[in-house]
Amino acid sequence: MPDFAYIARDMSGKKMTGTVSAGSEREAAAQLGAKSLFPISIAAAKGARTSTSGRVKGIVMASFYVQLAALLRSGVPMLRSLTVLSQQSTSKTLTAVLGEVKSRVEEGESLGEAMARYPRVFNDMAVNMIRAGAEGGFLEDSLDRVGGFIEQQEDLKGKTMGALAYPLFISAVGMIVVTILLVFFVPKFEPLFARMRQRGALPAATEILLAMSAWLRDYWWILAVIITVIVVTATQYFRTPKGRRSSDMIKIKTPLLGTVFLNLAVARFCRILGTLLNNGVRWSGPVCFWSWAIAKASDEITAGQHLAKPLGASKHFPPSVVEMISIAEESNTLDKILVQISDNLEKTTFRRLEVVVRLLEPLMLLLLAGVVMFVVLALMVPILSSGNSV
Repeated sequence: MPDFAYIARDMSGKKMTGTVSAGSEREAAAQLGAKSLFPISIAAAKGARTSTSGRVKGIVMASFYVQLAALLRSGVPMLRSLTVLSQQSTSKTLTAVLGEVKSRVEEGESLGEAMARYPRVFNDMAVNMIRAGAEGGFLEDSLDRVGGFIEQQEDLKGKTMGALAYPLFISAVGMIVVTILLVFFVPKFEPLFARMRQRGALPAATEILLAMSAWLRDYWWILAVIITVIVVTATQYFRTPKGRRSSDMIKIKTPLLGTVFLNLAVARFCRILGTLLNNGVRWSGPVCFWSWAIAKASDEITAGQHLAKPLGASKHFPPSVVEMISIAEESNTLDKILVQISDNLEKTTFRRLEVVVRLLEPLMLLLLAGVVMFVVLALMVPILSSGNSV
């Protein structure tokens, strides 16, 4: 639980200060009252680490929404449901957040308003759907749909990472093997090649290999610093709006995988928007990480235009998808068609991803074998040449 710094007075009027651990300011005030202290001010302690600032795994959030819907549908009151889920949660962050959400609901806030205060835990889509469900009298159904949607997205993410895991593993193993060869194996041959180097009989490939080995042994720290600077700078840059746009462009222009990334982004957009519309939430702006590609669509729809035209003009949506959206708008079935588009795109994309991964695996193995072969030949050719000369 976070720490709160307080200023209070006791029964005699004496001013007192200190800190107290509580799930919210309301709980902190209750604890002070139990100690016969009258709080003057309560605020988060400076430098204190609050457990409400972290993120919660998607699968945990999916389970939370489904369980909350089940409890409410069974007649359990909202406050009691939040207490039960808070107590049984395995995530400290979610436990702390639910404690504060419960306190705010007790104070008169709606569930959607209380959740909106914690965007790192409850995303905009979930908050909007919960608000619409509470206003329309179908809160339990909205919670079920949010949970189902998040579960689908986590399954999609798991399938994608699972497909790419083996190529990434081969890449990591290849880098480790090459580094070990250059740092520990190649230097043992330097004394053997010293005389050949003096006579100028050392092949260029061997010279390059020995130079790379020597540089890596002597200046490895420079490489480590460069990599660290690049990683930190890139991480900070890609968190900015311009950086996110650059990251998206890099993804869709990546050879072999560019189409996969683009189709997955379009599928996610269609599923989120379809789910929102199906729950009575109107279009209110970008609803996915590809927001820069549909920002113009948001403006034009707000002005009363149809969705299909600006999406087609963005050049990032397949023509077949744009055509289906256009027909769906005319037939007033946009919410259902968007979900169908997402289902079809995901199936097609995963088939393509499987093909790409099957191509990547032998390519990575060939690349690794080629690098190892270069090292072996660069070491063996001079030895064989010197043996023939003798």
